[in-house]
Amino acid sequence: MSRKFFVAAATILLAATLSVGDAYARAGGGGSSGSRGSRSFSMPSATPTAPRVSPFDRAPGASRLNPGLQRPGVNTGGLFGGGFGRGLMGGLMGGLLGAGLFGLLFGHGLFGGFSGIFSLLGLLLQIGLIVLLVRLAIGFFRRQRQPAYAGAPYGGGPAPDYSASYRTASAPVGGGPAPAATTPIDVDKADYDSFESRLSEIQDAYGRGDLVTLRRLTTPEMADEFAEEIAANTRRGVVDKVSGAKLIQGDLSEAWQEPGAEYASVAMRYSVLNPIVDQATGRVVSGSATVPQEVTEVWTFQRPPGGSAQDWRLSAIQQTH
Repeated sequence: MSRKFFVAAATILLAATLSVGDAYARAGGGGSSGSRGSRSFSMPSATPTAPRVSPFDRAPGASRLNPGLQRPGVNTGGLFGGGFGRGLMGGLMGGLLGAGLFGLLFGHGLFGGFSGIFSLLGLLLQIGLIVLLVRLAIGFFRRQRQPAYAGAPYGGGPAPDYSASYRTASAPVGGGPAPAATTPIDVDKADYDSFESRLSEIQDAYGRGDLVTLRRLTTPEMADEFAEEIAANTRRGVVDKVSGAKLIQGDLSEAWQEPGAEYASVAMRYSVLNPIVDQATGRVVSGSATVPQEVTEVWTFQRPPGGSAQDWRLSAIQQTH
């Protein structure tokens, strides 16, 4: 009985480690969403702060076309879906683990006929082999779907150090040239100050559930993303009390103009208090109300052509890895 219990517990633990959590952490936390205009389908140029950036979890504009179809911060499309239990790989893992638990319940071991051959160590090795094969497959398909970096080879001249909070940014990592319809624009100290201010203003507004402020500081698409996240937390009976975002380090990744808008993608490493609180009791169920969390993300801002530093609005958030 103890042997069966141990292997069943290990199997359930494996399933739990492959699952995707439902809690939303900070504004846009855990997912990559929004729009970078004509560069939405190319990766932001790498910087020392964010050398590797995740692509969008879904097609830019999806929330505007079909609200509620996909949950912000979770990839529900493509080959692997939104995590364990979704898509082709989710079905495969679910079947294997389900078969293993079924065998355990009926005394056949994790894989039935193998129980008389392998010891407990052998069973665990089988589980480990499955995990390894699945992770290799996931890594392979993710690499196939990963967009190439855009821009010139890494190692170009540094940008001016406009702010003590921002380090100098190197030129982009190699890939194809930028879209022909875009032209680079200059970003000065007033713009950097605005980016830093938007970081704290947006996180604080998100923590208050202040949709009026969020719609003023973000594009309609991002405002809809945040509204969906806040509503989902409300349905789950929790509140994300994110606050006190403070920039630690930042780099300009790209800044460009295209017909109808100007964009700037900025890599930012910052600290933030991020407790998830139970609505009914006020008890912290995740995160901490006293210990800051350190986060690195790429935020893209948009403004009208020729706009001022105060016109920048958040248009996308992308996670780093």
